Parts: sequence; structure tokens; C-alpha cells
Amino acid sequence: MSLAWIGLGANLGRPKSTLETALQALELVPSSRLLSVSPAYWTPPWGVLDQPDFLNAVACLQTQQPPVDLLQFLLDIERHLGRMRDHPRWGPREIDLDLLMVDDRVEDSASLTLPHPRLHERAFVLLPLSDLAPALEVPGHGAVSDLLEALPEEALDGIRAAGHLASQ
Repeated sequence: MSLAWIGLGANLGRPKSTLETALQALELVPSSRLLSVSPAYWTPPWGVLDQPDFLNAVACLQTQQPPVDLLQFLLDIERHLGRMRDHPRWGPREIDLDLLMVDDRVEDSASLTLPHPRLHERAFVLLPLSDLAPALEVPGHGAVSDLLEALPEEALDGIRAAGHLASQ
């Protein structure tokens, strides 16, 4: 069994409802069990700034799925929830599910990079991840709590607690 850390985000439609539905879908991944979900946070957009704020959270899934298969399940959930990949990169989206880490595995292939290549520099991932596992080591970068503390102060500007999602 592996521990997979999954980032969830949405800023179109009804983000809270969409993230709750995504969590329900994660509970249906074969040979897996949803262990925990962070509180959710409203976060300013990153990359493309002219769009609504995102609702972000992190989930921990215990799974027997190989990482590449788990990634395919995440992509299938995104499609089922209306994710259209015709938006600009970092643009608005109905749902975004990112496979952040699987145990301490390091992988860089055409289909998958672990840990997620920008995990260590994004407050919208590190903040909810720190709620679940502040001592978690991100391979090649350090503990989540240290990474969060090392971010520039302005990286946390505009982030607001949104409470727990209904699936928690």
C-alpha cells in the first residue's frame, strides 16, 4: 500500500460542490481508501490572474494503484466533472486534480512527474498539505512545514480559510 497525496482545485461553476463530488469519486478508486482531507482554502489565481479565486484542498489516499494508473483515474474524474482542457494553462477550470506525491517516490517520465514539479513553491498546495502532514518530506526539497515557512510572505496574501468540505 502507498500513500498518495492529491491536490484538488476548482474556480468555475460551484467549486465547493465540485470538490466534494471529486472526493466522493476518490473514495471509489479500486484498491484504495480515502484517509484524510485538509480544510479548504480560497486562493488567488496563479499564472493567469484575470479569473475567479480557486478553492483548494489536499487529500491523502491509501492505494495499491500504481502511480500512472492513479493519475489516469484522476484524469477520468476530471473529465467526468466537466474539465475541458481547452482553457489556457493556469487558466480557470471546473476541476483540477494533481497527483502531488506517492510515498517518497521520484519519477520523471513522459506521463508522470513525482513529486509534482512545482509542489514545493506553491502556497495553495503547501498550506492545505501542512494541515495534514507538516513533517511530510517532499523528495529533494524538505519538509512541508519548512517549505511553507520559506515561501515569501506575499505568497500567502489573499488566502482565506474556507472550512471543511462536506465529504470530510
